[in-house]
Formats: sequence, C-alpha cells, structure tokens
Amino acid sequence: MKVLAPLAVLVALLFAASLLIGPADLTPGQSLAALFGGGGASEAMVLVMREIRLPRALLGLLVGGALGLSGAAMQGFLRNPLAEPGLIGVTGAAALGAVLALQTGAALAFALALPLAALAGAACAVGLILLLAGPRGSTLTLILAGIAVSALAGALTALVLNLSPNPYAATEMMFWLMGSLADRSMQHVWLAAPPILLGCAALLRLGRGLDALTLGEDAAAAMGIRPTRLRITLILGTAAAVGAATAVAGAIGFVGLVVPHLLRRAVGARPSALLPASALGGAAMVLAADIAVRLIAPARDLQLGVLTSLVGAPLFLHLIWRSRRDEA
Repeated sequence: MKVLAPLAVLVALLFAASLLIGPADLTPGQSLAALFGGGGASEAMVLVMREIRLPRALLGLLVGGALGLSGAAMQGFLRNPLAEPGLIGVTGAAALGAVLALQTGAALAFALALPLAALAGAACAVGLILLLAGPRGSTLTLILAGIAVSALAGALTALVLNLSPNPYAATEMMFWLMGSLADRSMQHVWLAAPPILLGCAALLRLGRGLDALTLGEDAAAAMGIRPTRLRITLILGTAAAVGAATAVAGAIGFVGLVVPHLLRRAVGARPSALLPASALGGAAMVLAADIAVRLIAPARDLQLGVLTSLVGAPLFLHLIWRSRRDEA
C-alpha cells in the first residue's frame, strides 16, 4: 500500500529522534556511540541512552501502535467511527489496578507492582465483559457491558482518590493517570512487549472479517465469517494490547480515536487496510507527542496524555466539522 511506506519512514525518523533528543547535552555521535557501545562513551552516557532514552522510545512505539491498531479494529467491528479502545472498559480497569497499587504502597515495595496490578485490572475487565455480554451477545450488549465496566472502574478510581489519606500518593496517582513515558526502564518494555505484540497480532488477523462486516452481519456469516469468534478475538486482542499499554504508560487518550480518522480516506476506508496504517500512525503520534513533551516544557514535567488530549480533541472536532461540511 502506498500509505504504509511513508508512515514506516515517518515512524523510523521519529524513533531515531526520540533516541537523540533529551535534556542530556549529547551530540548525535555521542548518543549513537553510547547506545551501541562505541569507544569514547562514558558510563553516564551509556546509562542515559540504554536505560532512559531507549526504553522510552521503544514504549512509544509499542504503546502508540497498540492504541492506533485497537482503535481501528474497534471502529471496524462496531462500524462506528466514534468507537475507541477504552469503550470496553479495559483502560479504566487497568487504571484502577494501578491506582490501587499506589494507594496500598505495593508500588513502593516492588518496582513492577504498578504495571502488574494494571494488567490484573485489565484481565478482570475482560472476564467481566465476557460474563456480561456473553460469547453470542449482540454488539449493543457488548457496548453496554463495556460502558458499565468503564463507569464502575472510573467510580472506584475516584473513590480511591477521594479517600486517599496521603496527599502525596493522591498527587502521584493523578500524574500517573495523565499518562507518561518518562522514568520507564527496560523492565517495563519486557513486561509490556509480549501482551502488546500478541494482542496486535490477533487484531491484524481480523482484517478479512472486518471487511466482510461492512456488508452486514448476515452477509459476513454467509461469507464464512464467524461473528462469535471475531468478537472474542477482538475483545481479547484489544484487552491484551491496550491493557499492557495502559499498564506501563497510563491513560493516553485520543490516539485510538483520532488516528483511524486521519488515515481512513488514505486507505479507501477498508478496515483491513486501515489496521496496519493505524498501527504505524498511532506509533508516530505517540512518539511525536513524547518528543514535544521534552521540547515544550522539559523542566515542568508535562504529561504525555495531557498533550495528546490537547492536540487530539481540536483535531477531532475539525474532522467532525469537515465531515459535516462534505455531507452538506
């Protein structure tokens, strides 16, 4: 496809920029020497490149790809351009698990307690959704189950914040909920990469079924597509990818909603073509936003999720206005 090659080049350039840009005063030559173990690199340079910038760039690639791909898959399955990955409640449940880890102090006792608790929350959300919607439930039932789980997780998260006796813990929870890739290590990469890659692989296999669904569920069934299997694969794939992304990066909004909109016309509105394009587009958006965070306010700790929302919301409103104008 013509759009995939430019997107892949853009992602590669942004990934390289993410490795080379930061508050540490390193030249590109010094950065590359420290990253690949070249001569002349000090221990501090190696630490900055391998333990700070490399994990951050890899997580930007993984998290952005997971959110963009999950958003495209969800919109294709529901045949609704307003659908986004958090619709099934996985994001809210993962955030609840992370907040509980911070509230109980487990995150201080064990470095990976926070992402593991978030993954556990996402797994609980999947189980509850499958229990409520059932394997043969309708699309409407799935949406309602996801909204219910998301609302419950949001209410419990607010309750934990409200009852937190420690203002410093509450502040830390709020900052985590805003989403960020800062202060992540390779441990977070190794923890998030397997479920994200497995979830993305499952979602990429849904292209043919999502194309058939554009003709209606009855037509898709006549073409040999099994709606029940498609729905379960979508839920599990989205939960694995988005749950792991939220577990290590917090809640980063609008990526899964906006990116498929931006790329839909470029791929001819075919869900199967939109899936890989949205994965690359999501990775590019998160990498670009993370670079912007470092450049705009390096000393103010601007959160990544705040920037994506500030950029994504007006962009989404513009897309809605353009669609309305085209329909007029």
